[in-house]
Amino acid sequence: MIQDFLPVSREDMEKRGWDQCDFVYVCGDAYVDHPSFGHAIITRILEAHGYKVGMISQPDWKQKESIAVLGEPRLGFLVSAGNMDSMVNHYSVSKRRREKDSYTPGGVMGKRPDYAAVVYCNLIRSVYKKKPIILGGIEASLRRLAHYDYWSGKVKHSILVDSQADLVSYGMGERSIVEIADAMNSGLDIKDITFIEGTVYKTDRLDSVYDAVMLPSYEEIKTDKKAYAKSFFTQYQNTDAFSGKRLCEPYNDHLYAVQNPPAKPLTTQEMDDVYALPYMRKPHPSYEALGGVPAIDEVKFSLINNRGCFGGCSFCALTFHQGRIVQVRSHESIVEEAKLLTEEPDFKGYIHDVGGPTANFRFPACKKQMTKGACPNKQCLFPKPCANLIADHKDYIELLRKLRALPKVKKVFIRSGIRFDYVLADKNKDFLKELCMYHVSGQLKVAPEHVADNVLKRMGKPEASVYHQFTKEYKAMNERLGLKQYLVPYLMSSHPGSTLKEAVELAEYLRDLGYMPEQVQDFYPTPSTISTCMYYTGLDPRTMEPVYVPVNPHEKAMQRALIQYRNPKNYDLVEEALIKAGREDLIGYEKRCLIRPRTGSQGRRDAKAEPPARGKAEKPHGKKKTIRNVHKPSKGKKGTR
Repeated sequence: MIQDFLPVSREDMEKRGWDQCDFVYVCGDAYVDHPSFGHAIITRILEAHGYKVGMISQPDWKQKESIAVLGEPRLGFLVSAGNMDSMVNHYSVSKRRREKDSYTPGGVMGKRPDYAAVVYCNLIRSVYKKKPIILGGIEASLRRLAHYDYWSGKVKHSILVDSQADLVSYGMGERSIVEIADAMNSGLDIKDITFIEGTVYKTDRLDSVYDAVMLPSYEEIKTDKKAYAKSFFTQYQNTDAFSGKRLCEPYNDHLYAVQNPPAKPLTTQEMDDVYALPYMRKPHPSYEALGGVPAIDEVKFSLINNRGCFGGCSFCALTFHQGRIVQVRSHESIVEEAKLLTEEPDFKGYIHDVGGPTANFRFPACKKQMTKGACPNKQCLFPKPCANLIADHKDYIELLRKLRALPKVKKVFIRSGIRFDYVLADKNKDFLKELCMYHVSGQLKVAPEHVADNVLKRMGKPEASVYHQFTKEYKAMNERLGLKQYLVPYLMSSHPGSTLKEAVELAEYLRDLGYMPEQVQDFYPTPSTISTCMYYTGLDPRTMEPVYVPVNPHEKAMQRALIQYRNPKNYDLVEEALIKAGREDLIGYEKRCLIRPRTGSQGRRDAKAEPPARGKAEKPHGKKKTIRNVHKPSKGKKGTR
């Protein structure tokens, strides 16, 4: 096997002695051969199984020739929009065009189209009329059946219908892509590959579809929001690899999209094998002159230790993509990769992260999950930790100790999110102690998201009292260790269930802490989340209860401004919000007030409190609280959710 990047040109193919690729992978991201990038994992797995794979990254979708640079593949095309949904990549929640694309050389925006997966597939189909197309990646995975699309404001078809692709490989795809390749290589027609777990196919007849749960038709969910919510929740209840049923979604003209049950989780050995593949661990050298690929900077010195998440946050799509069953790599696999990091010429002694979707999950939530699956109608941590939950950090602690002991390693950070309710559920406090002693650099970022229990309930997050308890224990542990370290909370505005009343409640909480966040995440309705279903339908699909949804851009701006009420630029919005919420009592000169009233005949504002200095904790004011002084704003460093 040649230790090199996969071919990106005919010249590269000739160097390998290839006349034709078996598969050509078309991707919306730049080609980065690193296991944090989905295209690298899938192509290297196929290579390990003996298939010849070529890469076309960011083709010019306006030019048919761009899709033909490697010639026609023997078996088919693989298509992914990239590591992010192309619409999230392109637009902020306010639908403004972003200025930077971290997955493109030089961070240049505009190198991929909107709805990239659909556009690429249609481009391929215009050149190669009959060649099989298999869709994968996050964009296809979360749009595999009919879905509400925030950017167009419409309910869109299954991506299979609009793209003209033949199959969707949903989820992480390592199992299904090999089975698909082997089936195609054996001579099976792509239309007959209807039996592989973790795939969605389309058909014009139901006589071969057995044991399927029939969903409402596309026409029904497009016009009836209640039907949409019911359909979505049926899908949500069938995301588990052990208990999930086959689903069938009817369209007009005798067309059906059929979703097979999810692929089984990878074993630890299988996870190890994935990360032991011969990645080059860097972007393709052709990008160096263009400024490199910024996205590699976030992951180059980080380690993935798990995948899957039983946290079950309503606004997160992980349940649909990676599933709720946690899968892990062995200590040996992770330590071996860490040793590779230490040999990089620009390694400075710091491992930036040892994490995953949730860093401190190293096991499935309970013993039965790997044989019976996750409970379809219950959550592991919400509203309270399940009685069967195994909350144990011993294995994670042992792993972190091994990494800290490596030569050349000065510090091992944990920058992926940790579930503070899971930390509290562990009666042994060794993890909290070691976290504070060794793995925090002054600030620990956590995600309470809100403090109003009405909103937290819709988010699938624990009650505010749980976060308050964690802040107390975190503060006490740091005091015991003689450390001055702070919590930096991620907060979200305008989530379904949040009225101006709850937004004001959050502002009052921040007032009492003396803390103004530098960044606020406005709720972003991305495909295939419970929260997006609530946003579109006004119903909680779990209970079918009506939910208040802030959809008016001006109200959303007011809710966001309340979280940063100390910023003088937000004065008008904050004042309007307080008046609308009937909270004029918070406009005044007392310490409990958020803003001061306007004064003067010219309508000039009186002096208002200045925003806290960036990176410095403010002295809390108002009534003393046990949780005060535990937060400190970040020093201009951007976090990611």
